[in-house]
Amino acid sequence: MTETLVASAGPIVVWLVVLGFVYAECGFVVGMFLPGDSLLLAAGVVLAEHGREVDAWVLAACTVAAAVAGNHTGYLIGGQTGTRLLARRDGRVLNHRNLRRAGRFFDHWGVWAVVLARWVPWIRTLAPMFAGAAGMDRRRFFLASLGGALAWVPLLLLGGYYGAGQLDDHPWVKPLVVAAAVAVVVVATGYGLWRYRQEMGRPVDEVAVIRTPARAAR
Repeated sequence: MTETLVASAGPIVVWLVVLGFVYAECGFVVGMFLPGDSLLLAAGVVLAEHGREVDAWVLAACTVAAAVAGNHTGYLIGGQTGTRLLARRDGRVLNHRNLRRAGRFFDHWGVWAVVLARWVPWIRTLAPMFAGAAGMDRRRFFLASLGGALAWVPLLLLGGYYGAGQLDDHPWVKPLVVAAAVAVVVVATGYGLWRYRQEMGRPVDEVAVIRTPARAAR
C-alpha cells in the first residue's frame, strides 16, 4: 500500500502539485488555507524516495519562480481591491482581528514584511495584497519577494530531500516517512479547502477598512 501511495505521488505529480499550490498560496486568498510548508517538505521526501536529486534542485528553482509570480499576482489583486474583502463576518480566519494583525505586521516591517512573511503561513498570502494596496514600489516589492522565496523554498524542499536521504540506512523507516508526509499534505489540503469554502460563504465585513501602511508605500 505504501509503495502504491508513493507511486501515485511520483515526480511528475509532485512537480504539478508543488508549482500550482505555491503559486496559489502566494497569490490568492485560498492560499491561506493550503499547507505550503508541509508540501515543500513532503515534495523533497517523495523525490528522495525516487532518487531524483537533479529534479529536486530544478524544482526548487522553478518553485522560487512560482512563488514570486504568485506574490506579484497578489500584489496586483491588492492594488485593485485593497484589503476590504479579506474580512468576513464571524470568520474564524478571515476576520477583522486577523486582518488588523496582518496590517500591523506590514506597517511595522514595511518592505521586510514581504521577506519575513514567507515564514508565517497566512501572512505569506496577505503580505503581497497589503503591498499592492499600499502602493509599494514594484521594483522593491519584486526584490523583497525574490529574496524571501530564495530563502524559503530551497531550505524546505531540499531540506526534505536531504533529510529523507539520511534514512537510507533504515529502509523500513523511509517508506513510512514518505507515506506520512504525503498523508499530512492530503489531509491538510482537504481540511483547508473545506475551511476556505466555509469562510468565503460568510458575508463581507463592511467595517473592515485597513489603513494603507504609509511606510511601505514610500
